[in-house]
This record gives sequence, structure tokens and C-alpha cells, in this order.
Amino acid sequence: MRNSPISIFKLLLTLLSVTMTLSAHAQTHVTSEPFGKLPDGTAVEIYTLKSSALEVSILTYGGIIQSLKAPDRRGEMADIVLGFDSFPPYVANPAYFGAIVGRYANRIGHAKFSLDGKQYTLNKNDAENTLHGGKVGFNKVVWNAKRVDNGIELTHISPDGDEGYPGTLTATVRYTLVDNALRIEAAATTDKATVVNLSYHSYFSLSGQGRGDILHDLVQINASRYTPVDASLIPTGQLASVAGTPFDFRKPTEIGARIANVDEQLTRGRGYDHNWVLDHGAGELATAAEVFDPTSGRVLDVLTDQPGLQFYTGNFLDGSLTGKDGRVYQKRFGLCLETQHFPDSPNQPSFPSTELRPGQRFHTVTVYKFSARK
Repeated sequence: MRNSPISIFKLLLTLLSVTMTLSAHAQTHVTSEPFGKLPDGTAVEIYTLKSSALEVSILTYGGIIQSLKAPDRRGEMADIVLGFDSFPPYVANPAYFGAIVGRYANRIGHAKFSLDGKQYTLNKNDAENTLHGGKVGFNKVVWNAKRVDNGIELTHISPDGDEGYPGTLTATVRYTLVDNALRIEAAATTDKATVVNLSYHSYFSLSGQGRGDILHDLVQINASRYTPVDASLIPTGQLASVAGTPFDFRKPTEIGARIANVDEQLTRGRGYDHNWVLDHGAGELATAAEVFDPTSGRVLDVLTDQPGLQFYTGNFLDGSLTGKDGRVYQKRFGLCLETQHFPDSPNQPSFPSTELRPGQRFHTVTVYKFSARK
């Protein structure tokens, strides 16, 4: 039986559609080159991912997003993350610009926790607390890199006892770029019971890095509650309603609208530096937050399957750091949206567990999606 002209035409359309789909997913080009060396001679590379809409550069040191270029409403590209042009400043990097943070992102109170009846003491690097993994966290190691479809995969093995944490932890972080979305997928396994909480510390400035503060950006966070903190920025254990407080971003709100309000929590954080309890279901990949910059028209949507989001408004930037293109980073020149489990969860039984045991696999996905509007 012969195929009719209509059947042949449909077949050609199907083949064309498949070809176009494959072509679209093949548009991300991945290149690499040397970026510098650590004092001990360890080489650091920079990988650049370029799609039809975005260009992202990532260091093997700390998994740092060194550059992220996105179009504004006129289609003009600009670098919208804070950072440095060369490698040496990243060795210090007190602000954690662009880095993977772990083993445990955010703070653990008094730098200690108990697991299975045993107490573990961590290195203190934030007064009496441990912050972002300790003195030599995942932001200060060179990760092994390999290319994957549309991106790269980084791997790091953290030995038993590293910074005080139990268990040999094998972590992978995969960055893939397709069209206007950067997907970050993290996974980890352990040979001994431990705790793990990985996050990403890019400072976004949607009008362009170093061009001004972020106070006029409109932010929406899909969270009805947040975790108030004590004077040392450790959660009190309360899940407080955002209603009627400066922490209510359920509707798009200018960052600067209430950041200077007389409020004990804002005073303690010097602005926003708190964890929001996201409304979506556990393990569900959903939109956690949106940022809109009226000046450029750029929009950032953050999707995650994590239960929390740390919103930080660059309160500790003080003009002492000179970034890319010689731009001086002043207070609130960038904002962070760190997808995460809650701070101090190992010491807070009512918080979602961050325990990882042999035979289990930690896995999480975060997506940064960019667009522009008038």
C-alpha cells in the first residue's frame, strides 16, 4: 500500500520538528581555558557555556559562577553577577561571590551538632558559629570537571572529618544551560551518617554588575512564613507568618520599600538576611521567587525543590571590594537567593531533616530562568 501525499507530508513535518528540537538543544557551546593557579600550583580552569540566550562562565575553583550575561528588554547583553576579572581575589573571596557553599550552607549554631548520640564539633568561622561549611568549605576547593550535554559536571570528594563533619562525602554539581535557563543539579552520597546542605551564592544585579544598588528591584517570594533569628543570626526555631511584617513578599514589592523599617529582625540582619519557608510541597520543583529590574526589564525566576530560600541583600558589602571592570561594590549592590534547607537544621528537630546516611542519595535541583519585560 502506498503512502498518500498527506502521510508523507506529516512524516516530513515530524522529522523537521525532531530536527529542530535536537538543534535547539545543541545550541549550547562549551569551551574551557586556564584561569589561574592556587599558591600550591593547582591549576584552575574556567568553563564558558553559551546558549542562544545566555552566556555563563564557571570556575573549577568553588564551582564559582564568574560571569552570567543576559539580555535586557532591548536585547542588549550585560554581566549580571558580582565577581572578579582575575583569579587571585577569588582565593580570599570573603563575600562568597558565585560559589557553591557546603558541606552545610548557611549557619550551624555554636559550630556543633549531635547525630546518633554523638556530638560533632565544627570549625568556627562566624563568631561562635560555622558558616557555609567552615574555614575551608566547598567554595575553597578545586572541583574535578567534565563536559556533559549542554554543560559541565563538577565532582568533589570531602574526606571523613573534613571541617569536623563525619563521613566521606562524594558531591557532584551539574550546570546545564539550555536557551534562557541555567539548571543546577546537585547530588551527594556518604559512607557514614552525616548532614548536608548545598547551595549557591551568586550575587545578582539585574541592571548590570557594579552599576548601583538593588533597592528598586521588585521581589516576589512564594512563602507565607520565615524563620526569625537571634542576635547571632541563628534561627529561634519559630516558623513565623510574614503577614503584616517587612518580610511579606507574597506580592511583588520593592526591596527598598521596608528594608529600613524599625524592626528587630531587620536590625539583626542589617537588612534582609533570612530564610523563607517556601509554600510548595516537599521535593516539588516550583517557582520560589521572582526578581524584576525596572531599569533593564530583566526578570529572574528561581525554581527549586528545596524547602527554604535565603534572601540576602548584600548588607555586608562596604566598598572594600573592587570587582569586574574596576567597579567598587557598595552596600546592597547585589542580592542572593540561596535555595537551601533551613539554617541550623541539625540542631532544630522541628525543621526538615538534613541527615544523609549510607545508601541514601542527596539530590536537589535549582533553576535560574531569565527573561525581559517592558
